[in-house]
Amino acid sequence: MASPGAGSAPSATRTHAPVQTVQVETQARVHFKDVTSLVQKAVSDCGAQSGICFLFVPHTTAAILINENDDPALQKDLDEFLKKLAPRDASYHHNDGNCDAHLKAAVIGNSKSLLVEDGRLVLGRWQGIFLCEFDGPRRRELRIKIMPG
Repeated sequence: MASPGAGSAPSATRTHAPVQTVQVETQARVHFKDVTSLVQKAVSDCGAQSGICFLFVPHTTAAILINENDDPALQKDLDEFLKKLAPRDASYHHNDGNCDAHLKAAVIGNSKSLLVEDGRLVLGRWQGIFLCEFDGPRRRELRIKIMPG
């Protein structure tokens, strides 16, 4: 009779990668807060030279966006685009005054994954990471998990 686990591969030793929770204060109902340096600090602090950085906001009216961070006018354009897509004063079935915020967050998404190489986030030349607030001002959580690899 075979012993339990016979023929199975030995389990790999996994390094525990804790989730870091960072508090982010937003200043307005709609606010695109640049959190790039905050996320890079988390990567640097964990010491990972390569891997994946997962970002998640556990909120239904906030989102994570990777986009240009050189020209703040783009944030105004994005806000105006989203206002046309989901106007605040439209007639919605979900009628608690913030349905537009839920829809905007759903379009952008509440999580992103980034590569880490040489201890740095892999971002394009003009890219930054933004916590997008659509129902603020509030204190939001940004959860960061770095998986070395």
